[in-house]
Amino acid sequence: MTTPDARIEATLTAARNAAEQEKILRRLPPDSGLDAIGVRMKRVFDVAAEWTGLDLGHIPGLLASSWYEMRMVGVAILDFKARQRGMSDDDRLRLYRMYLDNHEFINVWDLVDRAAPRVVGWYLLDKSRQPLFDLARSERAIERRTAITASFWLIRQGDIDDPLALAELLLGDPSELVTKPVGTALREVGKVDRQRLQDFLDAHRHRMSRSTLRLAGG
Repeated sequence: MTTPDARIEATLTAARNAAEQEKILRRLPPDSGLDAIGVRMKRVFDVAAEWTGLDLGHIPGLLASSWYEMRMVGVAILDFKARQRGMSDDDRLRLYRMYLDNHEFINVWDLVDRAAPRVVGWYLLDKSRQPLFDLARSERAIERRTAITASFWLIRQGDIDDPLALAELLLGDPSELVTKPVGTALREVGKVDRQRLQDFLDAHRHRMSRSTLRLAGG
C-alpha cells in the first residue's frame, strides 16, 4: 500500500510543467537544498486542501522532502488545519509545535508566509509572545521572518503592541527576508491605528531601509 507521501508526490508529478519548474528553480535560494517538480501554486494548494485531514504524523516527511512543492503542501496542510472550525487549544498547540520543531525545513520565505500567521500567530494570540521575541533574536534570518510574519495574525485581531515591539527590534536587520515583512507588518498596523503607525515612523524613520519605509506606507 502506498504511503500518503508517495501519493501526494505522484499527484504533483502528474501536474509537472517544465516552464513552471524553471521559474521555481530561478527563485529558490541556492542554499535551500531544494529541487522543484514544476507545479503551479494553485495546484499545489489544491492538493494540500485535498489532504487537510492528513494525520500530523505524516507532516515531517513532507517538510523534509527535497522537493519544494512537497514542503509547500506540508505547510499548507498546517495552514488549512489551523483554519478549521472547532480547533481546540491542544489542536493548535500540536500545529504550532509541528511548525517550530521542523523549522529547519521551513527554509524559504513563502513556506514561512503560508503558515506562520495562523499556525504560530493564532496559537499565541492569548498567550505570552515571548516565543516570537526569541525567534526575532535567532541567528537564522528565516526564523526572524517567522517572528514578524506570525505577528500578522495578532495585528489582524487588533493587537498591535507586540507587533510594533517586534518591528522595532527587527528594523535594522541585515536581511531583506526580515525587513520586507517588517514593512508589511507596519502597513497592516496602520490599517488598525494610523496614528500609532505615524508615531512609529516619526520615531524610527531614520533607521528604516527604503524598502521597509515604502512597504509601511511612509
